[in-house]
Order: sequence, then structure tokens, then C-alpha cells
Amino acid sequence: MSKQFNKVTSAGLIIALGIIYGDIGTSPLYVLNEIITGRVISEELILGSLSCIIWTLTLQTTVKYVILTLKADNRGEGGIFSLFALVRRRKKWLVLPAMIGGAALLADGIITPPITVTSAIEGLRQLPALHNITQTTIVGIVIGIISLLFFVQQFGTASIGKLFGPIMAIWFGMLAVLGIIHLSDDISILKCLSPHYAIELLTRYPKGFWLLGAVFLCTTGAEALYSDLGHCGRANIRYSWIFVKICLILNYLGQGAWLLANHHDQIIPAQVMADGFNPFISVMPQWFKLPGIVISTVAAIIASQALISGSFTLISEAMRLNLWPKMKIQYPTEEKGQLYIPGISLLLFVGCIGVVLYFQKSANMGAAYGLAITMCMISTSILFANFLVSKRVFPLWIYLYLAVYFAIETSFLIANLEKFMHGGYVTLIVGGGLFAVMYVWYRSRKIKNRYVEFVRMEHYIPMIQELSNDKTIPKYSTHLIYMTSANNPKEIEHKIIYSIMNKKPKRADIYWFVHVDVLDDPYTCEYSVEHIIPNDIIRVEFRLGFRMEQKINLMFRKVVEELVNNKEVNITSRYESLERNNVVGDFQFIVLEKYLSQDNELPIFERIVMKLYFWLKEISLGEERGFGLDPSNVSVEKFPLIVAPVSKLNLKRVYHDSSEYE
Repeated sequence: MSKQFNKVTSAGLIIALGIIYGDIGTSPLYVLNEIITGRVISEELILGSLSCIIWTLTLQTTVKYVILTLKADNRGEGGIFSLFALVRRRKKWLVLPAMIGGAALLADGIITPPITVTSAIEGLRQLPALHNITQTTIVGIVIGIISLLFFVQQFGTASIGKLFGPIMAIWFGMLAVLGIIHLSDDISILKCLSPHYAIELLTRYPKGFWLLGAVFLCTTGAEALYSDLGHCGRANIRYSWIFVKICLILNYLGQGAWLLANHHDQIIPAQVMADGFNPFISVMPQWFKLPGIVISTVAAIIASQALISGSFTLISEAMRLNLWPKMKIQYPTEEKGQLYIPGISLLLFVGCIGVVLYFQKSANMGAAYGLAITMCMISTSILFANFLVSKRVFPLWIYLYLAVYFAIETSFLIANLEKFMHGGYVTLIVGGGLFAVMYVWYRSRKIKNRYVEFVRMEHYIPMIQELSNDKTIPKYSTHLIYMTSANNPKEIEHKIIYSIMNKKPKRADIYWFVHVDVLDDPYTCEYSVEHIIPNDIIRVEFRLGFRMEQKINLMFRKVVEELVNNKEVNITSRYESLERNNVVGDFQFIVLEKYLSQDNELPIFERIVMKLYFWLKEISLGEERGFGLDPSNVSVEKFPLIVAPVSKLNLKRVYHDSSEYE
């Protein structure tokens, strides 16, 4: 696996181009737009901005992500939740940056499709025949493209996905050629390769520091490099990035040279920008503008597709790590890693359409873009520093890493905060809402764990055996299976014992206790069996990676088959008539579902958390479907969750004088 993971192949390089670089690769569509809007186009502005872009791509994307963060692979997988899984045993509070980063990435998935597709479609205004196209028409085209994109998600993208790599190769080739053509417009543009001009812009240019909010847009897709590590492998990403970075820088240089040659000392008003002026489209020869806009639109769609697919993977990991409510997952194709979550698809679709309708123009969307993803990058820095600690890296290097990247990312964050009133609040509200869902789901689990009472299994084994042999009680099932959360095989939840013994005695021939242990690595799929009492009480433990689908019904059936083949268990029905004919006994799963009891005295904050948790639980998948159980052989038992019993009840008995009623 390690050799394959670090092997460079031509197919791997093409795949990397197709699924990784969509977001960062389409940034030339709008970055310089954001920088020059309403400002005098001067040598100081253009050289300083391009220097900032080049050194941001170098320090942030190349050094932090491509060289350093890609080393933190979790059995070949990457992404913020894979990184969290590697370090979550170190400090409990690390779940907070993981949740913030995950929520920010999802919020990014809502803003990226609208801004990339709208930027490309607005280029139609530079065609003479479509110069007067209305904004309403552009919005309609964008909504149509985004709607079609989300519609095809349910069918999977395995077939068209093979075209993504070659198309993106054409896109990056186009970026490089357009840039090279215009370098001769003002060859002095090459001076921006020196960081001196970036420092000059940030320290001497009026409000130069705040331009970092626009500059940051050039690296917003850097997180995708790490998230898609498992799809492409580290070596393919690193080698393909060399090509991508060269193409991006050439294009930015070409746009800058064209601006200095054609618009030096001019101010391009915001209204002109909003009406379709775009240096990226402007550097195209007139005869090439229509095919160039078509290629740009297709690249924007591919960028959007990559973020949507990434969002599905992100949420599936969050569900396995108990950071998101259980949702229905579909697997539209046989291709590894391709999945579709209808609920998340609807959420992203509504969010994208809302962004298009609210902001209308790409210039307005740029004001909202970047603020959330900065939070994700800071979160990744925190988690990666803890990863370095776990690898026993020399502390001085860790402190140096934190100092450098906290300085860079905090600067980007402060600069992006200027966007708050201009639309940044939208992504913060969206990201905040997504974080709230994760936090409520995580926090409520901690509150519930106070109530979960584990008892020693050995104290109840004789009682369970006695119940199993008590013919005066009607048999509930031949095989009775409980899902248990007890990590220790010698323990069991008291509520399960109560369900078997007290609620309604459940006599069975064999009692099974099934435990699922979600591991820190992605693809482990193994089980162990402990015969507590042979042919009477059996515990099965599944050890599943956080990317593995929990098909417990299917997995349990496979375990039983293997136990029968090894003659470790007899599953024939114990009813005499059925046993004579070797009929297999029935299997019944019991799922214990909680509801919040009224008999609780919770602090107001925890009461709100638990109310929200049960509301989320109502609209998410039930326990039985979350575990992949067949509803035909599952019984759901509700029991009250009492996390903080009422301690004082002011109730007193009064005595009536019987003479009052005579």
C-alpha cells in the first residue's frame, strides 16, 4: 500500500488534476477582480498583489499543505477528520478545531459553486453579440447549471469523472498559454517574484493590509489537496502541483501585465466590474473568447463537483466519528469512495441557490468568500501541530511552524473580517449553523454518558441462563441481539439487563451482544467473538474504520455463517417440531431508543442542547437504520433518559378529616 501510495503514474497525475485542483485552479477567474475593484491600477498595486499571490501559493499551499500536511496521512487518507482521528486521543479539546474546520469546509462548499460558475458565465458580456445580456439571464443560467449539477449527483459521476482530468489539463494549459502571451505586454511584471513588493504593499500602500482578504482567494482550495489525499496518493499530488502552480502563476502574471499595459493609472469602478469586466476574460483573443468561456464554465462545474463530492465524504466521516446526525447514504456506483447523501445534497443545493439569488453578481460573492475557509486552515494548523507532537518532532520546529502559520493565517483572518458587513456574515452564519449541529451532537453525547450505567456481566449471567430455561415465560425469540456501547467485554449497560429482565421478560435461546468500535484508521474491517457462555451468551465486536459503512445486518449474518461453519454455535430452532426439520431459528434485534424524560433538572444550557439533540434525532435516521439493520427483524424500545434526576420534590401528604364528608 505504501509503495502504491507514493508511486507516480500518468493516470494518477491526470486524476489528481481532475478532482483536486478545481477550486484553487479556477481562482484566476476572480482573484484580480477582487483586488483591483475601485482602486487605481498602479505598478505598486499590481506588483505587490501578484507578489502576495505568488508567496501565498508558496508558503500556504506548497510548504504547508503539499510538503508538510500531506505527511499526516491516516493509512493513506487525508482531510481534517482523518487528521483529527490521528490525534483525538491526545487532547479532548481537539474536537473543537476539528468541528470548526469541518463546518468551514462545508460552508466553503456552498459558496464555491456560485462564485466560480457566475464568474465564468458573466464573461458572456465580453462577446459582442451578448454584450447586453441582463443579470437576470445570467442568474437564470447559473441556477440552471447548478441545478443540473446537483440533479446528476444521485446517479454518480464515475463515467463523466474520467473526463475531468483531461478537461482540467486543457484548462491549466489554457491558463499558462494566455499568461505567456501577455507577459510581453509589460515584462517588468516579473519583478513581482521578489517578496520585497509584497512587503511594500502590506506596509506602505494605503490600506494595503486589507488587500490580503482578496489575495487569500488564490489559496482557498488548498484544503482540498489534503482532503483528496486518499484518491490520488501523496506523490501524484506533489508532482501535479508543480505543473498547476506554474500555470497559475503564469496566468496571474499575464493578467497583471495586461492591466499595467492597458489600464495603468485608471480606476475601474465597481459597477464596471459588476457589468462583466474581468481581466481573465479580457486577456483572451476575441476569436477565442467563446470557447474560452465554455472551457472556464466546464472547469467551474468540475471545481463545484469536487467540492460537493468532498462534502459527502466529510459528512460520512463525521457520522462515523459521532460528530453529525446519522443520515441516509447511497452508493450510486461501484467506484471506491463515491457516495451520495441526499440530505446534504439538498442542503448544499438550497445554500448555493440562496447565495446566487442573494448576491446576484460574482463581485458581490467575492465579498462573502474566504472568511470561513480561513478558520478551517487555522484548525488544520492546530491539529497538525499535535500530529507533530505525537511523532516526537523536535519542539523548536513545532513552535516555529505554529508561529509562522498562526501569523500568516491570523493576518488573513483579520483582513477577511473586513468582508463581514459586505457578505462575510453569510458564510459565518452558514458555518456557525453547521458547527452548532456538530457541537450539539457531540455535547449531548457527553451529557448522555453521565446516565449510562454499566454493570458487571458476570453478576447477571446466572439470571439470564435461568430466564432462558424458564418454560413458563413465552419465548420472545430464538436469537435475541442487542447493540451495546460497552467497550469492556465484561460489562453491559444496565438498561439492556432491565430490558431483558424487567420491562417484559424476554426469553431467548441465545443472547447476542454486538458492539461496534470505530477506529482511528479509515478502512479496518474485522471482528472478534467471545463465547461468554457457549451456545447461550455470545458477544461480537466489530472493529470498523471511520470510513467504513456500518452494515451491521450484513456483517452479523456473515459472522454467524462463519461460526456455524466452524461448529462454534448451533442456530437451529429449539422448537421441537422445527428442530427435527433443521429449521434455522429466528433472529430479533432490539434497539433501545432514548427520549428525554420530564424528570430532569438540567442547567438551562444543557437543557437547550438536549432539546436540540432530540429535535435533530427526529429528523435524522433512527438507530436501526443508522446501523444498517433490516427493519423486518428489529424491535425498537423507548426508554426515558434521566441525566439529572429531580433531587427535591416539594410534595407533602395531607390528611382529610372524614367528618367533613358526613
